[in-house]
Amino acid sequence: MVEKNDSPGKKLQEMLERKAIIGWDKVKGTPQWDEVFRLGEDYKDFLNQAKTEREAVNAISQRALASGFVPWEELEGKEFAPGTKFVRTFRGKAVVLGICGRDPLSAGLRLVGAHIDSPRLDLKPNPLYEGGNLALLKTHYYGGIKKYQWPVMPLALHGVVILADSRRIELALGEKEDDPVFTITDLLPHLGKEQAEKKLKEAIEGECLNVLAGHIPYAGDEEIKDRVKLAVLDYLHRQYGLIEEDFLTAEIEVVPAGKARDVGLDRSMVGAYGQDDRVCAYAMLHAILGMAAPRHTALAFFADKEEIGSMGNTGAQGPIPLQMVADLNRLTLGDDSPSSLRQVFAASAALSADVDGALDPTFESVMDKLNAARLGGGVVLTKYTGSGGKFGANDAHAEYLARLRRLFNREGIVWQIGELGKVDQGGGGTIAQFLANLGLEVVDCGVAVLSMHSPFEVTSKVDIYYTSRAYQAFWQAEKLGE
Repeated sequence: MVEKNDSPGKKLQEMLERKAIIGWDKVKGTPQWDEVFRLGEDYKDFLNQAKTEREAVNAISQRALASGFVPWEELEGKEFAPGTKFVRTFRGKAVVLGICGRDPLSAGLRLVGAHIDSPRLDLKPNPLYEGGNLALLKTHYYGGIKKYQWPVMPLALHGVVILADSRRIELALGEKEDDPVFTITDLLPHLGKEQAEKKLKEAIEGECLNVLAGHIPYAGDEEIKDRVKLAVLDYLHRQYGLIEEDFLTAEIEVVPAGKARDVGLDRSMVGAYGQDDRVCAYAMLHAILGMAAPRHTALAFFADKEEIGSMGNTGAQGPIPLQMVADLNRLTLGDDSPSSLRQVFAASAALSADVDGALDPTFESVMDKLNAARLGGGVVLTKYTGSGGKFGANDAHAEYLARLRRLFNREGIVWQIGELGKVDQGGGGTIAQFLANLGLEVVDCGVAVLSMHSPFEVTSKVDIYYTSRAYQAFWQAEKLGE
């Protein structure tokens, strides 16, 4: 009698069908198990240091310099020998790390690009006002948020203020244990009948996202108006030298207060604000810091402005990618002509290091379960994003995906395929299309996230581990997938 496990159908099934691998099963009982959790602790520290894009640039630059990377300015006029490591910042909001390869730049480079901005609230230029014996700050939301998620939670203020005398003030209020926090109020349910009957996206309007900032009135003169507002201004002036006009040119962001935390009894997940897309930024950073000279020049591009379309001079649609490669071409080959740059980009390959939505069993109806990423399934390759028939997407080529597939399989990297929801359900975009427009082969490659764009996103520690390994394998491969 033939055993069921040895049946022809069973053998055929094992040979032909793809069995999804769970990352935890792969690392269990190996030294990589402890590495997953060490990486998780370091990642939480990074998130706590990098609540804004400016803070992310500082954290990335500091770690790079401590690991032997040299400021770009110090390399001007010097030889860019293989293994030269550099860090270059752009207006304090974007940064590029690079390692010069053994092959000339004309043979192509390997670029991995993430974004370090996240959905948030920004203070309006003229934010401070008084009402009901309270001082409040008006905001304008940045990127795609669900507005109802932001009230009644502890908030912090982070940002930069340039005073009239050009002094620079950096704020981070609400993060220390003894700091006050801020909040946005909501309507009590006893009076919320009309609010409850509104559509979810209309229940909290953008103009209602006003931050509670103070309550005690100024005591020096009881005859003046807006004494609570004046008391707040008085505090800011005594503490930082601010006057109200300084708000007009300031850049202050409102973000959730508090540190990144372990999630789950098994501490297998990380919960924090800003993991879209700082989880991929961290995986990139960790991957490149420990590398020696690769065959192809390796670039890690940490971009700003992705959440609002990658516009501007610090976004992926801006001049940074072209400027970076042109300068490298000029300094290493003595040629930054348009034809030379086109040759470099055409020979190059890239990963758009961005997250994908993870299958949530509570809301699985919006996902195609056959094509949805899962927490613990490893790094996610997303062939296309976009919406309404892939509009606005980079649709990666089969040849390129096959090369990455062979690379990841050869290196023992747990990976999966993902899509951002069912067809016609919605969609989104990344920086992939802008890199592709330069001529690079590119595909989205990153971490699956639960509760994406919320004030408390969740990722799997084992996915972060395999994503970092995927980026390093991409940079270090002599030939992709061969």
